[in-house]
Amino acid sequence: MENTEKELFKKIDTYKQTVIDLQTNMIALPAISPTQGGKGEGAKAAYLMSVLKQMKFDEISVIKVKDPQAEGGVRPNIVAKYYGQNKKKTLWVMAHLDVVPPGDLGLWKTDPHKAVVKGDKIYGRGSEDNHQGVVSGLLAVKAMMDCGVRPPCTFALLFNADEEIGSAFGISTILKKHAKTFGKDDVFLVPDGGNEDGTMVEIAEKNIMWLKFTVSGKQAHASLPHLGNNANRASSHLIVRLDEALHKKFNKKDKLFAPESAGTFEPTKREANVPNVNTIPGTDVFYFDCRAIPCYSNKEVLAEVDKAVKSVEKQFKVKVKVEKLIEESSIPTNPKAELVKLTLAAVKSVYKNTPRAMGVGGGTVASFLRNAGYPAVVYCKVDDLAHQPNEYSSIKNTLGDAKVFVDVSLHFK
Repeated sequence: MENTEKELFKKIDTYKQTVIDLQTNMIALPAISPTQGGKGEGAKAAYLMSVLKQMKFDEISVIKVKDPQAEGGVRPNIVAKYYGQNKKKTLWVMAHLDVVPPGDLGLWKTDPHKAVVKGDKIYGRGSEDNHQGVVSGLLAVKAMMDCGVRPPCTFALLFNADEEIGSAFGISTILKKHAKTFGKDDVFLVPDGGNEDGTMVEIAEKNIMWLKFTVSGKQAHASLPHLGNNANRASSHLIVRLDEALHKKFNKKDKLFAPESAGTFEPTKREANVPNVNTIPGTDVFYFDCRAIPCYSNKEVLAEVDKAVKSVEKQFKVKVKVEKLIEESSIPTNPKAELVKLTLAAVKSVYKNTPRAMGVGGGTVASFLRNAGYPAVVYCKVDDLAHQPNEYSSIKNTLGDAKVFVDVSLHFK
């Protein structure tokens, strides 16, 4: 096994130009969601299919999810399998095809849709998020193919659509309508989140809930407050009560999520109410970003929110409407799961660092997999340039991540 791994690692080291070629072609095919002014993933998926068909995969297929707004009317999700000695278990590497728009072009030093290579860095929109994951997964299996190595279990790639806008045309629909794509013993590596030193092996996410509060009082002239009911004042009291109550009630800490080891409950956006200073607002609107650690449910958070709302309604004689804009919950991957142990060992072996299992406050597509009962680990070594101008991907990190995936595959039985 050790000699096989060395052979595969040596082969991966020869793929630098392959990384550049793949990135160059993908960056030139911006797979932007139709809801953000793009055409979808069709062109990029077609290019990758041409690459995959030249390789030694045992199965290649496309799961097409209908989207009338997309070019061709569908959003493609690519599945490619390389059989292992045991076909009943599959190690999946799942990365996404879509990218976000480039944003303000004035902030870019290069054309965001034309790859520019400077030393170890490849600049372009999508290069890190999530082309690096696509390429590292592809190179891991390419090395096994080129060296004639069959892993203990099947190694598969899933290049999915629509990750950036909620996954309705990607993994969410695949799990609901194409569940037989996966076996009950399958596990997932998701190279779509990490840190600069490559030590973060993400296995858990906080529950996410975005709440909109509309407080209704009565508008009046500011010099005659007795004729009105100031929604701004009631809102301000409610914000403070929510802030205090939520942090007090949901105060347990989970070391997986350090440094934000407890839940976070942040008042964020506030809408404009009245345009002039001398008018008491009759309506005031504000928002909260709530992220509780997994031991608490969003239902519990809402119950506490309701208490604060009712107390403010009673004291200030206002009406408060609470709307859920986003609500997501994720079951953590067991830190003792085989996949977690193998990933930690592989990262340590490849990068010579001290990785640890961690949780994050943000959400990833791994939550869909975990909630469906599959162990999922989010891992890649990145400089964290996702969605930023002058986004780039490191060639060295791409090759290193490919080695991590090979190491995990060789030991997954």
